[in-house]
Amino acid sequence: MKRWIGPLAVTVIAALAAHWATLAYTPGFIMDRTLATLKNRGISQHAFTTPQRITPQTQAVVRTSPDLFYSLCRYDLSKNGSALRIEVGEWPYYQSLSFFDAETNNFETLRATGQPVSALLAMQDVPIEPEGALVKATTTRGVVLIRRLAPTPELFEKAREAAKADRCELITL
Repeated sequence: MKRWIGPLAVTVIAALAAHWATLAYTPGFIMDRTLATLKNRGISQHAFTTPQRITPQTQAVVRTSPDLFYSLCRYDLSKNGSALRIEVGEWPYYQSLSFFDAETNNFETLRATGQPVSALLAMQDVPIEPEGALVKATTTRGVVLIRRLAPTPELFEKAREAAKADRCELITL
């Protein structure tokens, strides 16, 4: 019995180490691949891109809702003193502004139903009083996502028009 304790302990430690490594590194790996895929699909960095309407043929990354209009903005705040100024245009139905970090975490979501919303995304406290919400980024890279309820082709086109008022721009503080 004693001769099995050593190999059993090594097996348990190896299994725990593999489990920990999977939990620690998988989100970053997934987000790196996602950011690369979005870049290859023409999703702008520091500007909102409004993709085509979601259908089974256009789904490439995750199962998205065909009832929503999405606007995406990749960001990179690695330059010292940089921040992202975000403005969401008015939309009378449900809309939200969500922030995702390089580990796939949704670290902030702002409701914007029926009103325009402004936010400043930064890695640290900012020396200016921002218009709207101040959102502290948890990693230097990630994705900003606007979702608008647009279940019909007519509302989808109206959401595309509303998205023209959206802004996602890199600024220096």
